Amino acid sequence: MASDRRTLLADAALDVLADEGMRGLTHRAVDRRASLPPGTTSAYFRTRAALLTALVTHLVRLDQAELQATAERLPPLRTVDELVDGMVLLTRQRLTGEGRRRSLARHACAVESVRDQELREILVPRENAGRDAVRLFLSERGVTDVENRTHTLLTCVDGLVFDRLVNGGDVPREALDGLVAAALR
Repeated sequence: MASDRRTLLADAALDVLADEGMRGLTHRAVDRRASLPPGTTSAYFRTRAALLTALVTHLVRLDQAELQATAERLPPLRTVDELVDGMVLLTRQRLTGEGRRRSLARHACAVESVRDQELREILVPRENAGRDAVRLFLSERGVTDVENRTHTLLTCVDGLVFDRLVNGGDVPREALDGLVAAALR
């Protein structure tokens, strides 16, 4: 039961952060969002740091599951168009619905991690099926320095998502085409 309650509170914290920003993330706000009695969040996560750590750990777990599920749905990448199609799908997922809420929370936590080494370590890019697919795609095309190019490509995609979170709209396919072309040069 405690594990379920912790997950419920982490989900509520994620929602509060997405809706109200870092300043709105309080134990009381999480209690209200989770429809639990006052003091419940504090009983499970005594400090703000503990609450943030739980939220970020949960967020990374959700992101990893999404990336794994997306990679399993897609066939192996054979062409540049297929890679770009996958990135279009990922950016749409990150800009709509629950994906948008997680993106807003992720970026708020990334800024917070500048001053919090523990959060930074949790947020560090993880190995996942999506990253593996991009790495394999670039490697099969003879790209040198595959690790660096994969990291740069995916970081640029994250930057485009951030730009669209702030300014609205979708990530243009042409921008993703350009990023992939640059990674292949």
